[in-house]
Amino acid sequence: MNDRSWHRPPAGAFDPDAYERAPEPDMTEGEYLQGLAHSMTPVVVHLKTGEIFQGSIEYYDMRFIRLTRKGEPNLFIFKHDIKYICEQ
Repeated sequence: MNDRSWHRPPAGAFDPDAYERAPEPDMTEGEYLQGLAHSMTPVVVHLKTGEIFQGSIEYYDMRFIRLTRKGEPNLFIFKHDIKYICEQ
């Protein structure tokens, strides 16, 4: 069988206009975390695994936050593991 037409992708499969683009970042997360870090506001971090940690955000970047805790080791928590953060 010499016909390889079955290997061709369907029409429009690689058309960039056929897919919806992700929204542009609006910097609200960064501004919120910056405010929490600057004011050293106590927060509660709920992880997707059900674990809960308390402390204050000392540092953050695109991938993780550094949670400073009193009397306990500081934690580096990846953002993709965070379910939500709330202020105490």
